[in-house]
Amino acid sequence: MTTRRMTVSQALVEFLANQWTVDRAADGTEIRERTIPGMFGIFGHGNVAGVGQALKQFNVENPDLMPYYQARNEQAMVHQAVGYARMHRRRGCYASAASVGPGASNMLTGAALATTNRLPALLLPSDTFATRVADPVLQQLEQPHDIGLTVNDAFRPVSKFFDRVQRPEQLFSIALAAMRVLTDPAETGAVTIALPEDVQAEAMDVPVEFLQPREWRIRRPRPDRDAISLAIEAIRAAKRPFIVAGGGVLYSDAEEQLRELVEETGIPVGTSQAGGGVLAWDHPQNLGGVGATGTLAANRLAAEADVIIGIGTRYSDFTTASRTAFQNPDVKFVNINVASFDAYKHGTQIPVIADAREAILELHDALSELRVDADYAKRIAAEKAEWDATVDEAFAPSGLALPGQPEIIGAVQRASAPEDVIVQAAGSLPGDLHKLWRVRDALGYHVEYAYSCMGYEIAGGLGAKRGLVAAGDDRDVIVMVGDGSYLMLNTELVTAVAEGIKLIVILIQNHGYASIGHLSETVGSERFGTWYREYDADAKNFQGDQVLPVDLAMNARSYGMDVIEIEPGASAIDDLGAAIAAAKASDRSTFIHINSDPLIYAPDGAGWWDVPVPQVSTLESTQRARAEYEEQQAAQKPLLG
Repeated sequence: MTTRRMTVSQALVEFLANQWTVDRAADGTEIRERTIPGMFGIFGHGNVAGVGQALKQFNVENPDLMPYYQARNEQAMVHQAVGYARMHRRRGCYASAASVGPGASNMLTGAALATTNRLPALLLPSDTFATRVADPVLQQLEQPHDIGLTVNDAFRPVSKFFDRVQRPEQLFSIALAAMRVLTDPAETGAVTIALPEDVQAEAMDVPVEFLQPREWRIRRPRPDRDAISLAIEAIRAAKRPFIVAGGGVLYSDAEEQLRELVEETGIPVGTSQAGGGVLAWDHPQNLGGVGATGTLAANRLAAEADVIIGIGTRYSDFTTASRTAFQNPDVKFVNINVASFDAYKHGTQIPVIADAREAILELHDALSELRVDADYAKRIAAEKAEWDATVDEAFAPSGLALPGQPEIIGAVQRASAPEDVIVQAAGSLPGDLHKLWRVRDALGYHVEYAYSCMGYEIAGGLGAKRGLVAAGDDRDVIVMVGDGSYLMLNTELVTAVAEGIKLIVILIQNHGYASIGHLSETVGSERFGTWYREYDADAKNFQGDQVLPVDLAMNARSYGMDVIEIEPGASAIDDLGAAIAAAKASDRSTFIHINSDPLIYAPDGAGWWDVPVPQVSTLESTQRARAEYEEQQAAQKPLLG
């Protein structure tokens, strides 16, 4: 057996560089791309002499083998990996290497986000000495009840795969197992390989076979014959079928097959946040978002549907409006998902465990003669037309000095190109975008809403842009972010400037937490703690009128961004449109700052979200909120179908 003398880190980096994902498009074309096209790294004493040295060595000997990229925050590294994976439909993602202790634990949020979103990310946190020759080392967590416990054990509950390389020889089996999970559509998420800092630098004889190119073929399982027969029978018997399309449709490259199915049958579609883009907004069967942040059109028809056909959705509480969305007493669920965990949700008796594209193709063949009845078709068209008119009205410029968020979204919509990608994650924007944004491209809508992580937007947008650049796609990525989320994590703007990666960032200045402020009102807490105000020492709160003298435009300018500030006034919306046009014409990153009125809300979509209100309170506002909560709660159903 031919071997090479290498350190564990050198062997791991070269191994990762030679992993390839292979998939097959709907037209039969083979898609082959690097599973790990690059690695982020922030170095410290845990990895500077291990993974850091390996990356340096290969950078000198073969710069294309494993490209290295800087980041400014470990959490943001993982967010970038997730943004990239979304644009590549889960066929590839970046690796992220961090040092011992705080560097490693900074990635925990990113790991949870990746796993929750069913998106791959490879994490390489450094760990304390396996030999314990230096014990405790700087930044080591010590627990008297378990000396072997390290901060990296916190990755276990947030990772789809976790292992620790305690001895060099373990690398071979661990690395192969990690790749299996990264490329498994039913199991993918955060994959964590903990690397003790001494083991990283240890030498071993590495079989050349381990370092050779290896292909990982994406599984596209076809549905079980009996399961798909039951699904077809239920859909044929339905009077008011309704499709809930999730991210799984996009990840299996099935949007064209879905379009053909609904055009053939007339079945309407509502989308989850991850499913935005499965149909163009103006497609007759696309009723927009469904659930707590959904459209009135989608929610009205979902409430009456007798068969819900879930395709590639994990049925979050927002998608089901906390189990109030589907009100038909006889509703049945046909759940199509590559993961059995999601396919069996809500007690369905018709789970179809299969790839979305393969299942849709079989449904299309079996339902070629099915067409919804004329009355239902008219209802679908009428509801869609009514909601489209509602959105037109919400987008219309008001002329107010401080525009509301809906008209800001409208201005961005008008100024953007059909193929541009909108990126968002947290605050009031995800709900408004789910209702209002008119998606015109399959990959044009990226709202991270499984974890809805404040601070994801800029890093995730940067990862999305990396993914597009890698695919030779020069479309623009537009990041919309509120000031609350911006303040959580904005430092990857420096990364964009350093690498000359173009982003368009639109900062909506609300002077607080707009989303939670509104939610606080609905639960009777009267926006307590949600305004950014100077501290009132007498009242012991931040509820005064003195706005903080914060200049976020200056902050972005200090990072090297081109900055355009929209002054409050009647022309603010027109000025925003002009600013976006200028940003699109530029080859540099641009930061656009606009003030808004956070008390102007998007149109109501009749969705509900279960946020418990105290059963007893001395506050009248809370008492009123509790009474309203109990009324809404009465509509909840177990949804056993």
